[in-house]
Amino acid sequence: MRKEARWTDLALVVVGLALALSYLWHGMLGFGGGSMLVLGTAAIVAAILSLTRPGAVSSEIAATVIGVLAFVLPWVVGFTHEPVAAWSAWILGAGIAAVGAYGLVMAVRARRRDPELAWTQHVVGRL
Repeated sequence: MRKEARWTDLALVVVGLALALSYLWHGMLGFGGGSMLVLGTAAIVAAILSLTRPGAVSSEIAATVIGVLAFVLPWVVGFTHEPVAAWSAWILGAGIAAVGAYGLVMAVRARRRDPELAWTQHVVGRL
């Protein structure tokens, strides 16, 4: 793991946690609330992968896709009539997508500087 994390990875953890726990303030349970929980948890997993592999663009692409999915979730699932839940999905989804897109740019730059940052090789001691 790196000495210091990019701020985008830490921000993605915070926003993903907010999306996962958003049912606490909007109170919507069921498929919509469960979908937000799953997408928030997936964003946290993508952030952890980004923390451990700074040049892996796949986790940043996944975070961007998760953000877009969270943004369109109120229309797809049909809870636009619940304003607090819908606005939570729109704001947090846009935040995840924006942080993921910016993190993608940073990951590509890191990968150009040092291609080994994408997936480090684990060397087992030779006998």
